[in-house]
Amino acid sequence: MPFGVAWPKVGTDWRKDSPVIADSEMRWRVRSREVLGVGRVSSFVEDVVETPSGATMTRQFTLHPGAVGIVAWDEERDAVAVVRQYRHPVGMELVEIPAGLLDLEGESFVDAAARELAEESELAAERWEVLVDLCTSPGASEESVRIFLARGLSATPRPADFVLEGEEAEMTSAFVPRAELVDAVLAGACQSPTLVAGMLALETARLSGRLDALRPADAPWPIRG
Repeated sequence: MPFGVAWPKVGTDWRKDSPVIADSEMRWRVRSREVLGVGRVSSFVEDVVETPSGATMTRQFTLHPGAVGIVAWDEERDAVAVVRQYRHPVGMELVEIPAGLLDLEGESFVDAAARELAEESELAAERWEVLVDLCTSPGASEESVRIFLARGLSATPRPADFVLEGEEAEMTSAFVPRAELVDAVLAGACQSPTLVAGMLALETARLSGRLDALRPADAPWPIRG
């Protein structure tokens, strides 16, 4: 069934029509937009949106440049590189995978990931693949994240122009056994969305024999154009 075919209404058995299980691009008409606030990374906006039936709805959300995360997996030791970083909005120091914003114009997604891996964990990787893509909070934010799987790891210095500041100045890093991270995620001990999504995606790919069938590092990412 091609993209664009309408799914049955909620409460019906969608399997009868075998629709394509995939997100599809759609943009309802925006009648107006008001910028409610501008920040260092994100802006907060309010859109008046026209629905297909002609009604209107008002939605407030944050604009965001997007981000990348890296599951840096040392296969020989079966361990993953993680950082501990203070996150002020939630009042916690979270266990996270290396990650960062897509804030350099013209930089490819995988180059951004390699830069972030060097900046946060002082690591380089020989092999890169796309592990999983996600929208972190699609009802409230434009943010989307691509999580890469990085293998063939080696030590590398941080970029010469990179300065640790703010939370990053207090950040620590370590390798943690993969199985222990999966256990921590399922126990609710680790809640960072990139860590949770990345580790569960790695575990799924590993157990289902799909590690050699992951998307290439330059795979299309339609939501980011």
